[in-house]
Amino acid sequence: MADAPTIFTKTSAFSLAGVAGIGLLAHLGAKTLLPRNARWQDRFTFIWLAFDAMIHFSFEGSFLWLSVFGRQVNTSSGPFAELWREYAAADFRWGTADPTVVSLEILTVLGAGPMCCYILYQLARGDAARHYWIIVLSTAELYGGWMTFCPEWLTGSPNLNTSNVLHLWVYLVLMNTIWVFIPLWLMYDSYTHIAGALRATQGSIKSKTS
Repeated sequence: MADAPTIFTKTSAFSLAGVAGIGLLAHLGAKTLLPRNARWQDRFTFIWLAFDAMIHFSFEGSFLWLSVFGRQVNTSSGPFAELWREYAAADFRWGTADPTVVSLEILTVLGAGPMCCYILYQLARGDAARHYWIIVLSTAELYGGWMTFCPEWLTGSPNLNTSNVLHLWVYLVLMNTIWVFIPLWLMYDSYTHIAGALRATQGSIKSKTS
């Protein structure tokens, strides 16, 4: 009788512990850099953006390094190569330096990562201009997710393996849908600030000219 497939491995534990550690660092950053009376929305935004930036630079940055100049995850060695081979067991494209995935990760690591840091700087300073950049960043995050999975769905998902419960519900579903729902919420929160400020200015101008 064949052995049952392993659902949870040492690499799984390493990767999930790394994500949890990054989340803890993001939480500590918010406690340190934001005032105690900060809105819960701003505190949540800070934690998410700090988490987002560290994920982009560490996890996705390592993938990018392993996937350019002729390299690919499946033929590389080291802890991050092991980590990405674990994810590639769910989505094969990440093991073979798929050009579409690598192109999106270049934008993510070199564009979205630094933008997260800039918005964090604005949040710490209380700069309301952050709401514009939050919408820009969130739009880019949503576009990246769409272009990662839509072409796959349109072709019948030949590179996705959903037979492992952990890979399906944690790696593919959870780790990707949070980059949909949270950016959507951030866009809504920032929209209410921008729209409210514009309407207040418009109302002030009308009252002065009436």
